[in-house]
Amino acid sequence: PGLYKAGFRGPIFCTRATADVADIMLRDSAHIQAEDAKYLAKHRDKGAPPIMPLYEEEHVRKVVKQFEPLDYHEWHDLSPAFRLRFSDAGHILGSAITEMQIEDKGEMRRVVFTGDLGRRNLPVLRDPETVNGCDVLISESTYGNRLHPPAENLKQELLRIITKTANNGGKIVIPAFSLGRTQNIIYFLNELAETGQLPNIPVYIDSPLSHRLTAVFRANQDIMDAHAQRMLHIDDDLFGFPMLSWIRSVQESAELNRLPGPFVVISASGMCENGRIRHHLKHSLSDDKNTIVLIGFQAQHTLGRKLLEGQSPVKIFDRLIPVNATIEVLNGLSAHADAEDFKWWFEAMASEGGIGQAFLVHGEPPAAEALATLIRDCCDEDPIIPQFRESFEV
Repeated sequence: PGLYKAGFRGPIFCTRATADVADIMLRDSAHIQAEDAKYLAKHRDKGAPPIMPLYEEEHVRKVVKQFEPLDYHEWHDLSPAFRLRFSDAGHILGSAITEMQIEDKGEMRRVVFTGDLGRRNLPVLRDPETVNGCDVLISESTYGNRLHPPAENLKQELLRIITKTANNGGKIVIPAFSLGRTQNIIYFLNELAETGQLPNIPVYIDSPLSHRLTAVFRANQDIMDAHAQRMLHIDDDLFGFPMLSWIRSVQESAELNRLPGPFVVISASGMCENGRIRHHLKHSLSDDKNTIVLIGFQAQHTLGRKLLEGQSPVKIFDRLIPVNATIEVLNGLSAHADAEDFKWWFEAMASEGGIGQAFLVHGEPPAAEALATLIRDCCDEDPIIPQFRESFEV
């Protein structure tokens, strides 16, 4: 939308699932920016320049008409000298590794861009696909110096937490991002419900954005992993079970906080900084029967980080709330490749044709440097970590 606002009117190529997801996410982003701009405008200093959103919903409505969705695994000729192919990156629904063949001075050059590379052995999505070698590789490096805990035990850990809290009559409050994490959790709970392990208590998803995005997941079940495909033979809805309810209105959300436990509520945002989750935390943190389940990374200075670090009381809506609830942490659902995933992916690529130049981007210096060391033997030349405003001719 920002490019459209600046005058861009060309085609935008993406996978079909990305087109669906981006439409929803960009509209939500435009709405949040409009609300933030309105609030900041009221509180800006006299004489200060006006505060405007980066883009508005009208720009989103127009730019999505420029989307040209392409299928995975097929070469698409965009000009006589340029063709591309998408492979599944396994990061979020619709994510893609982009392979490009570019004719330069009569010679075909093969360029690969990872985008955000996903992990192996996570639920719902396929593992990142390996691709043949290339002349130039541009790779992310977010967690090039980290190893994630395995995700295999998360479902049973979630069951343990829910069962224990439910037996105490408490509420299980799970802050979760609307895209990816929420669907992972629902998928786990659906499996537990299908096998009769999940306690017979209500599960509420209190996030309109999650509801819209989960509909996109349902519409794209054909690109999910092999386990999901097997489950579909016995369960036609991987994201729904009898105890699950979707909360739509603000009034319904407020009513949840007047209900006695036990029940589960999943709500955004994942770091507890905004959204309906803050209301649920305000009403749940002080009761020692309740459990708050933090899923993964919590950025510094966020409410989620304060809960992770054991701070009490915490401030929510200008009120100090004592933290008597149990705080549980479930790591292992990060959607970014770790060092082992990178090593596996680079070695596969090197064995399938080799890697010429490699550029490592989208990572803090320690992560990029560690990844450069890890994959040096896979490349014909030493990997390069570009600096801000640095350019290269390839």
